[in-house]
Amino acid sequence: MTEAAAPVKGTRPEGAVTEADASSKIREMFTQIAPRYDLLNHLLSLQLDRLWRVRTAQRLKSILDQPNALVLDLCCGTGDLTFALARAGKARILGADFAHTMLVRAREKGAAQAPGHQSAPTSMPFFEADALRLPFANASFDLVTSAFGFRNLANYEAGLREIQRVLKPSGTIAILEFTEPPEGLLGDFYRWYFCKVLPKIGGLISGGQAAYKYLPNSVARFFRPPGLAALMSAVGYGSVDYRVWTLGTVALHTAVRAK
Repeated sequence: MTEAAAPVKGTRPEGAVTEADASSKIREMFTQIAPRYDLLNHLLSLQLDRLWRVRTAQRLKSILDQPNALVLDLCCGTGDLTFALARAGKARILGADFAHTMLVRAREKGAAQAPGHQSAPTSMPFFEADALRLPFANASFDLVTSAFGFRNLANYEAGLREIQRVLKPSGTIAILEFTEPPEGLLGDFYRWYFCKVLPKIGGLISGGQAAYKYLPNSVARFFRPPGLAALMSAVGYGSVDYRVWTLGTVALHTAVRAK
């Protein structure tokens, strides 16, 4: 893969022309792969996805330790980051995703928690919601997170503005996403695995090969970390920062909403 010259303003799965097309196709893909989603996340990342989520929660611990803090995990999928955030502190955590089957799985996982655990479904609501049109009031949340979901939005700037709307003044946004590693032996190996091996394994196990072909294509077309940081600054976020992990394959961006 070559460096993307100018990322599109939102994801565009194969065949999608408009933002509405893109959203519909993304929902269809994730609905199809939901039953095997967790297994494939852990298998295809060699279990590193667990580490990335725990590390993200630890970096946000100063907020999560506040009992009165309200946190939204956006594009939560089956809830892995949602539960990691809950385990890391005392804040109240909500999950939101627009794929119903993903939320069904998230609720099942929540129900399997020990009775009285903070991340049990009685204390952690999951909402079916579009990230570009959230059903929450202005200035509702102290923290909004997204793990490997922001890249799938049909309009990135609109997504950042909607998150900004629901954040309290000085509230924090945290986006954990895949990114393309630098050129070189390790980067070439990553691209070979990501583009050639991952789609075959993912398609075989999930029955949704299109979703696992979409994954490397979407990462290749997405912002490199400086590009996403620049967009966050342009939208009006302050204290924009990012950390790149695991040989440049994932990045955690953080920023705050201006007062």
